[in-house]
Amino acid sequence: MGRKLHYGMVGGGPGAFIGDAHRRSINLDGMAELVAGCFSRSYEGTLETGKALGIAPDRLYRTFEEMAAAESKREDGIDFAVVVTPNHAHYAACKAFLEAGIHVSCDKPLCVNSEQALELERLAREKGLLFLVTYTYMGHVTAKHAREIIKRGDIGTVRTVAAEYPQGWLAHEGEWGGKQGSWRCDPKQSGDTNCLGDIGTHIENTVAMMTGLKIRRVLAKMDKVVPGRLLDDNDFVLVEYENGATGMYWSSQIAIGHDNSLRVRIYGDGGSIQWFQEEPEKITVVKKDGSLTEHHRGYGSIAPAAAKYARLPSGHPEGWIEAMANLYRSFIECIRAKEAGTFAEDMVDFPTVSDGADGVRFIEACLKSTRNGNTWVEL
Repeated sequence: MGRKLHYGMVGGGPGAFIGDAHRRSINLDGMAELVAGCFSRSYEGTLETGKALGIAPDRLYRTFEEMAAAESKREDGIDFAVVVTPNHAHYAACKAFLEAGIHVSCDKPLCVNSEQALELERLAREKGLLFLVTYTYMGHVTAKHAREIIKRGDIGTVRTVAAEYPQGWLAHEGEWGGKQGSWRCDPKQSGDTNCLGDIGTHIENTVAMMTGLKIRRVLAKMDKVVPGRLLDDNDFVLVEYENGATGMYWSSQIAIGHDNSLRVRIYGDGGSIQWFQEEPEKITVVKKDGSLTEHHRGYGSIAPAAAKYARLPSGHPEGWIEAMANLYRSFIECIRAKEAGTFAEDMVDFPTVSDGADGVRFIEACLKSTRNGNTWVEL
């Protein structure tokens, strides 16, 4: 089983949805324990959260800089830090822990510009540290199975991709989605994008990890539909990949009737794959002869590289928390392997800092395309 790792968290204080989701996901396998935190910009908020989580007072910190410095000096210091702040604070927090020699997990998007992304990539590489970016959907067993199907050539060469992620929670004027929506709509906290950075990057990452395709160029139309919005809430992106294949991405927060409707359709010259995040127990494969097969999690048709992450028998649905837990499972196993001197790069089965950097470059290219009047922009 290996020893239980220790981790700390930056962000995830009172009323924070995503911090609690990360804690629950990590707890699912019992492979790591939360022992330190800087949960809020106010020390009172950190103390409140730390008390509720049973963390020793001397490991509750006023700043993440203080936390990184102190924990790196302790014999029982944290093995990794989890950063779940609003976007604008990702870079500085991640950099502090990398410089202190501590592995990092960060919520997406990685940071707000490519210069920051390159610096985090460099630091992680030079210090030999692992860096997870929590694009949660690639933790699903069926998403991993789709990757294996494409890798072994079951649908032939990918020709085109149609993917979407519509939500409806920010559809009306004067509605800001509470604490979770207000910071996402604020350029000072979210950066230059809301919708594309928040959910459009999930499309980019899911397609990239399933297909292995790299984007050559994009043509984007990022709209502010709801009156009063400072950042985009509805985005269309045409994509051309390096192998000549094409794609069409739609992300929206004004699509009434949708919750978290990430849907990916991948078309090859020998067949196609359909994967819907809200129905993650199955994946549909259609061959060029018209035969249609549904692959269900929990059965023998699922590739071993994906099936090993299944937790329950078929018919007992697994969902989003389990998907994030699967990313953490691989991340923690890799940290343990680093300690044991048995680590190899092919053990990594989670989105890395380099994948996060690709997401940032995708955002920047789409912003440039929109500002240029919806023109093609090279990545």
